[in-house]
Amino acid sequence: MPLVPTRVPPGIGHIFDGCDPSQEALVTASTRLTYGELDSLCAQAAGALAAMGVRAGDRVAVSLPNDVEVVAAFHGAMRLGAVWVGINKALAPPEKQFMIEDSGASVVVDDNDALRAAIAAASAHPTIDVDPFAPAGIAYTSGTTGFPKGAVHSQYNLLMPGRVLAESRGWDETLRKGDCLPLTILNMIVLTTLTVAQTGGACVVMDRLDADGVAEWIRNESVTVWNGPPALLHSLASSEAVAPSDLASLREVWTGGADCPEAIRSMFEEKFGLPVLATYGLTEAPTVVAIDPPRGPHVDGASGVVLPHLKVRIVDEEICLSAADDRYLPMLGYWQRDDATAEVLRDGELRTGDVGFIDSDGYLHVRDRKSLVIIRGGANVYPAEVERVLQAFDGVVASAVLGVVDERLGERVVALIEGTVDEDALREHCLANLAKYKVPERFVFVDAFPRNAMNKIVRKELPGLL
Repeated sequence: MPLVPTRVPPGIGHIFDGCDPSQEALVTASTRLTYGELDSLCAQAAGALAAMGVRAGDRVAVSLPNDVEVVAAFHGAMRLGAVWVGINKALAPPEKQFMIEDSGASVVVDDNDALRAAIAAASAHPTIDVDPFAPAGIAYTSGTTGFPKGAVHSQYNLLMPGRVLAESRGWDETLRKGDCLPLTILNMIVLTTLTVAQTGGACVVMDRLDADGVAEWIRNESVTVWNGPPALLHSLASSEAVAPSDLASLREVWTGGADCPEAIRSMFEEKFGLPVLATYGLTEAPTVVAIDPPRGPHVDGASGVVLPHLKVRIVDEEICLSAADDRYLPMLGYWQRDDATAEVLRDGELRTGDVGFIDSDGYLHVRDRKSLVIIRGGANVYPAEVERVLQAFDGVVASAVLGVVDERLGERVVALIEGTVDEDALREHCLANLAKYKVPERFVFVDAFPRNAMNKIVRKELPGLL
């Protein structure tokens, strides 16, 4: 794999250069902007961040809701050569603080009104020449320690998935891509403004995550491509308030981040006449690795076909990624974690930690996640993170967290506890230290955990304790 690809797209600061300045570029709850207007706004956002002291290489932590400001802040940071650190607003204060401190962020942006005022008062900042292979974004994902580690990506990495998706799926300026998941997630930035701008289409940023709200956005904005978690697909398919005509503009519907039960796929397709396309992605890739063809077929249990710039190799059942051509580079590594980087990036391959296989038709099947991640309604819950919080509560001798299958959400979070504690108090402790979706929905108290000769909990025996 070449160290420097021969086909290098221009940096993110130039992403709007080839777009029609009069074409609608961005629709949010508060505004509509053409490419010309968005380009000007992002230049002012760069000026506002520069006035705050942001320089190339500085980490900028941003925790904002889905609206125009989060898009402007991202592009502003990229034009300065800064490093984006998106922080989900749903996270608990201790979780946010860890990311801010670990990344060494020099600026924290968490107030829409304050950022809006700063942008309005700023002068447009000229786009500087940025090294496309330098760090540009840190996406935090958890490991075995229970503390998140940050996957570092360059501007080149962040642009490439959108470029390949647009090419392979035939997207053009007619694309109207709607997204309801938080744009503070780096993968969502990749799949929204960065992907759409490379087609010249419109990015529709939704501020609702409920079935009625999403259906309203799709209907009113004639959204053509949309992706959502299985729980939301279930709600759309089962809601009497959502009519098939509400989603009539859609050409593609994706789901990913969680196994989508075939029953939900069938319900959705029967009601709306569209197949639900499966995807498989990684924070470290970044984002989409495999996806079903635009109109299917979907293969039961599969996560689609690997994108053309990637090559998948199965090593001892583990899914490993490398370059199919000279366009792909894996993440730069984990932020200040050389040990974790060396474990995942080896011999030109990205070791995913996921177990799977490729069938004779080229579809990728993901059997299990070695990382034990629980995927609840499309959101990742890492057992070690929750266990770390549980262990900090007085009276908890030992704990283990696992997911149990749920038809609507994919999985629900369950905690097994060894010790004598008040369940309500333990739940309040979790709520204070974890995002709500990570808090166990059920606590099971056990006399003792099954353990091996090394005194480690035998996780494969845990389901028998429920």
